[in-house]
Amino acid sequence: MSLRIIFMGTPEFSVPTLQSLKQAGHEVVAVYTQPPRPGGRRGLDLVKSPVHQAAELLGIPVLTPPNFKAEEDRETFRAFKADVAVVVAYGLLLPEAILTGTRFGCYNGHASLLPRWRGAAPIQRAIMAGDAKTGMMVMQMEKGLDTGPVALTKEVEIGENMTVGELHDRLMLTGARAMVEAMEKLEANDLPLTPQSEEGVLYAAKIDKGETRIDFSGPARDVHNHIRGLSPFPGAWFEAEINGRVERIKVLASEMAQGSGEAGSVLDDALTVACGEGAVRLVKLQKAGGKPLAASEFLRGTPLAAGARLVQKIGPA
Repeated sequence: MSLRIIFMGTPEFSVPTLQSLKQAGHEVVAVYTQPPRPGGRRGLDLVKSPVHQAAELLGIPVLTPPNFKAEEDRETFRAFKADVAVVVAYGLLLPEAILTGTRFGCYNGHASLLPRWRGAAPIQRAIMAGDAKTGMMVMQMEKGLDTGPVALTKEVEIGENMTVGELHDRLMLTGARAMVEAMEKLEANDLPLTPQSEEGVLYAAKIDKGETRIDFSGPARDVHNHIRGLSPFPGAWFEAEINGRVERIKVLASEMAQGSGEAGSVLDDALTVACGEGAVRLVKLQKAGGKPLAASEFLRGTPLAAGARLVQKIGPA
């Protein structure tokens, strides 16, 4: 026995779920993903999404409608006569015609413990808020934004120094296993649905470039969470005057540290920086156009010794 599945996803995060469903013996009859976008070294090539590339390797037909406004696209979707649609980071809001266009509807793999962190950036927001745990949830989709009833939950602890990149990779694999388990239960008619609580709702707004600058005037814990919640992409950053020129420097890893002083001042020769409350140590950094370096390597070519001040209010965001 197997399900006829339409898979809908776009980024790397979605790929293990697609592969796992196929490996579990389900018939993935079609893959929907975002259309190819300009990319390549000069931005002149059209680049297929990671899901698009993975589907082609698996020999699965790929469709890339820009939306589902055209009745022709809706009819094509229904014509697959799928049992279920599995959605993981697809990137489009689905209309009612698609949500009800398969036998069992659409099931979404969402990277948070709903109703906390509905929306676009749940992994980043969980870390930036200092959450101790998050998870993957499989939910049945409805018209609202991540409001549907929950079918399956897999919790994941967030380590004190874990970055969003590390958590992304862990949730990516956890989500694949969760969706395979959910589809097995669905096939056996043993997938209970639990309505989400109306309490504790939080929305994970998309990360705006204006919030990537590090504000050392806040508590050290908030600064640390901000840095790891944006690492490796888009990267939290500060500016410093180096050899008479202000340079932007990304911080890709940090840790809590002892010390106090004026916010933004370097307290020692190991890049411990004072915050409004407490201090953080900058562990991995990257100059514009450079490669990520451990603090000890970074300091060999960049004079940021004890007593230096990091510039926080200069240059555009």
